[in-house]
Amino acid sequence: MSSVDFTWLIGGPQGSGVESGANIFSKVCAEMGYQVFGKREFYSNIKGEHSYFTVRVANKKIHSNVNDVTLMTSFDAETIFRHYDEVMYGGGIIYDSDLEDTKTDSVRTLDAPFKERLHKELESKNKPFTITGVLDIAKENGVKLFPVSFKSILEVLSEETDNPRLKGLVRMFNVIGVSLSLGLVKMPPDTLQKTIGSIFSRKPEVAKINQQTANYSYNYATAKFEIFNYALPRTEKEPETLLVQGFHGTALGKIACGCRFQPYYPITPASDESVFLETNEILDVIGERPGSVAVIQTEDEICAMGMTIGGALTGTRSSTCTSGPGFALMTEMLGWAGMNEVPVVITNYQRSGPSTGLPTRHGQDDLLFSVHAGHGDFPKIVYASGEIEESFYDTGNCFNYADVFQVPVIHMMDKFHASSVITCKRFDPQKISVNRGKLLEKVDDDYRRFEFTDDGISPRSRLGMDNGIFWNTGDESDETGHITEDPILRVKMMDKRMSRLDLILKSIPKVEQAISFGVEEYSIISWGSTIGPVLDAIDLLKKEGISIGLVQLKLLHPFPSEYVSSLLKDATTIIDIEANHSGQMGKLFKQNVGRDIDYFILKYSGRAMTCTEVYDSLKKIVQKKADKREVLMHGA
Repeated sequence: MSSVDFTWLIGGPQGSGVESGANIFSKVCAEMGYQVFGKREFYSNIKGEHSYFTVRVANKKIHSNVNDVTLMTSFDAETIFRHYDEVMYGGGIIYDSDLEDTKTDSVRTLDAPFKERLHKELESKNKPFTITGVLDIAKENGVKLFPVSFKSILEVLSEETDNPRLKGLVRMFNVIGVSLSLGLVKMPPDTLQKTIGSIFSRKPEVAKINQQTANYSYNYATAKFEIFNYALPRTEKEPETLLVQGFHGTALGKIACGCRFQPYYPITPASDESVFLETNEILDVIGERPGSVAVIQTEDEICAMGMTIGGALTGTRSSTCTSGPGFALMTEMLGWAGMNEVPVVITNYQRSGPSTGLPTRHGQDDLLFSVHAGHGDFPKIVYASGEIEESFYDTGNCFNYADVFQVPVIHMMDKFHASSVITCKRFDPQKISVNRGKLLEKVDDDYRRFEFTDDGISPRSRLGMDNGIFWNTGDESDETGHITEDPILRVKMMDKRMSRLDLILKSIPKVEQAISFGVEEYSIISWGSTIGPVLDAIDLLKKEGISIGLVQLKLLHPFPSEYVSSLLKDATTIIDIEANHSGQMGKLFKQNVGRDIDYFILKYSGRAMTCTEVYDSLKKIVQKKADKREVLMHGA
């Protein structure tokens, strides 16, 4: 089979079924054996504003999206106005022909800055400010147009099935768009029917209507549309492959590693993880760890953090899940956990800041904040996962780090992770080990919770244990937990706690601190979700004979200075790639390694990076045509 790399885009108003349609398309492609990478973009309102989902499918491993769209399907005017110029030469646009005369001014959700840019483009090409105008430009750019009246499909189908309700079911437009697309690319129809049946398995009547609509639309496309240059035939599916959403990695990782308590306050994009845990809170037996996850929605993030600490004091593995603004509220309680050596895990799904910022958009804005979160000095771990599959196993590690070193662990995720849909290898819970550190099963007399030990870590009692009485306070304390202001004891206690930073660096395996994908003259440092686009961009450059190295930084605090320095010793040009304005990783790198960053590739528009724009920027750097600071801008 020849190489397949195909990108599909669906768009429509928020709440119109864009995500459901993309999930059907993604699942069909995954069932047909393709690798999938999908990403959702949406405004921070409940209904009405523009939402779109880009799904890339290939018969090779992929880690990100690309700029160019192969096929777009739209059931509203705004999607056409916003994305017509993203469709590649030879690609196609399926659109509702009833919208052809729609004017830009009649689409009230088009914001003024975008409309101004669009009008300038249409005016320069002497085109009307209508759907027809932008479609004319697309056609001149070599794009094939596939008009169809979505309303007429419903009317005909309503008569054929003797179901008058179908005439007005505009919420079926998403299924029509998906099915037209799959018919156009000759995807086997049986998988489409099977997928719809599984998605609506609990609602047989809804499943039946959707399957009838899908069948008619699929057949309409194969019969009415001209031959398209692209096809997605059935291919061999890799065994043990899953289609997962981004938050599944951490959520399932928490279940597998024995997390049994998660208080949270709702915040985008973190809430999906907690909702998933709550939906699956009653667990079957997992090895020797049966039980349930208690998921509690609190009145605010301060309470969520307090309850998480309370759960950890009982010996229960406890975590919370939040985003930047919520994490900001948690920092006072974070310091209390640091002072009292309480093992908690905070999953931080970053988004664009500051303040409320872009609440449903992507950003790696919280790195330096997380490293320095909380007043005063206390040990903590800041750890970042690259891809979703990786996040499952990293979650187990984060809980072990918290327990073994008795510190708060901040697990850095982001909106790119949360809103992605990917195919990956089935998660293996057997690869997650559980290490509770010095958590005691019984306590002898004369127990001292904060006892001075050779390694700086004290045996830990649980609340309610016989002889295991201890005191907690936000003040400095002695070995039993009683308040003290003695200067000698203060220094000794501070040194005891802070010595864990060195212990962490010595104890965590190097492969869990940073990953080298090879070091070349030109080498990249990056972290978190940007790793996917970077890997794909490096692969594209390699095909042209250009070799670029990559070091993925995972342990961000304490920073593994010596190890990272040794990995990059042969690199002469260091390129920092991340999704924030100031190059926060670059600052952290210079502070700890003592080397300057030669080039920055940054994106802070709120949209996730594509491998195409990373590839373009890296090539400019190699050709000595780049500015020191390259800012990426792709995305509507």
